Amino acid sequence: MIDTAPGSPTLTSSEYTTPTERPLRDAAVLVPLYRDPEGELRLVLIRRGAGGIHGGQLAFPGGKRDPGEDLRDTVLREVHEEIGLTRDEVDVIAELEPFDTRTTGFRIHPFLARVQRPKTWIVAAEEVAEVLEPPLADFGPHSHATEDWQLEGWPRPYSISFYRVGEHRLWGATYRILHPLLPRLRAEEWPL
Repeated sequence: MIDTAPGSPTLTSSEYTTPTERPLRDAAVLVPLYRDPEGELRLVLIRRGAGGIHGGQLAFPGGKRDPGEDLRDTVLREVHEEIGLTRDEVDVIAELEPFDTRTTGFRIHPFLARVQRPKTWIVAAEEVAEVLEPPLADFGPHSHATEDWQLEGWPRPYSISFYRVGEHRLWGATYRILHPLLPRLRAEEWPL
């Protein structure tokens, strides 16, 4: 691991904006949580399939809003399409603060939800490689790190913060949703 040295460049959204700003498209993601039989709070994540700009990355289920759809309908449709959860299995308990991803041109609207875990996840194989269900307790100082990364298309290395989830790294927009949410979940701000 390369620790971030003082003064290392940090990736900012302005690094990858085009000279002519394109309009942002709305997208919605679900932050699904459930309690396992022992009462431990678990987070549901997906690992994206190999294709596309986010191939192989950890994410929350969700996607682009279709014309005429409100954002809650978007997230419920996408969750059903990607991991098979029906509307009856999802209890949306909070709409979180939206944020922009200028690198990909989206305004992401996260929804926090208590879900009923199905016996079997029904995944959209072309979009989802696997469903991960780490305990919330796994997201702490022991699994958090910052490293300098040089990814394809980046002009130089940038300091990237992430959580280790098994052999994977949770970073980017998913990190931007989860990291500030963790203290609120631990403080039991919502009934889960």
